[in-house]
Amino acid sequence: MVAPVPTPLSKIPGFNPRNTPVLGVDHHLDPIPQEKILSAALRQRFLSPPVWRPEITIERKIIGKKLVNAAVLIGIVERHQPSILLTLRTEHLSSHSGQIAFPGGKINANDKDPIEAAIRESEEEVGLSSRYIEVLGALPTYTTGTAFVVTPVVALIKPDFQMRINTNEVADVFEVPLSFLMTPANHQRHALNWEGVERKWFSMPYQDGNSERFIWGATAAMLRNFYRFLSA
Repeated sequence: MVAPVPTPLSKIPGFNPRNTPVLGVDHHLDPIPQEKILSAALRQRFLSPPVWRPEITIERKIIGKKLVNAAVLIGIVERHQPSILLTLRTEHLSSHSGQIAFPGGKINANDKDPIEAAIRESEEEVGLSSRYIEVLGALPTYTTGTAFVVTPVVALIKPDFQMRINTNEVADVFEVPLSFLMTPANHQRHALNWEGVERKWFSMPYQDGNSERFIWGATAAMLRNFYRFLSA
């Protein structure tokens, strides 16, 4: 008898991550200092990486579902205050619809590696040309509850980049200060019991003018791992 596949959080009827209680915030953890999130320091960190372990590598055990390899671009825009480039996925997409995500997607057979896939997907989704991208390296893979094994590719983005949004996949593109995302006091912990399984996740709500950018789930988890990489 094949065990049933647990329902992904985003597919639970009536589930809204904004409405789940905040169980804790990591005020006790130090933020990454400003000098360590500048381009030169980030280059050096990837050239001489520390011994470290990601905090989260899989959302839950995947049962009876084929895993799909994917890659995303954690793009750091080289502004005076470095920022992370993020997208809001359109509502009609089959996976992670309406959620905040990094540019990225499935690794195709003709992609040489996850880096090439992340760059290709970034150009397809938001028109970000490879000439604006300086790849620094990659973080360990992260497996989502929807069975994607995601390689986060970290890169610097020249601030004069041009965008051409694919409105079929992307509803909006915006930036969030890297310093905000690398401050654990902005990392909220959540949990929910469903189908006898406790699901845990982070959120990093960011107030962008009149809009709240609710970063959660896989995107927040990969940012949390990036924090662990920089703080090691």
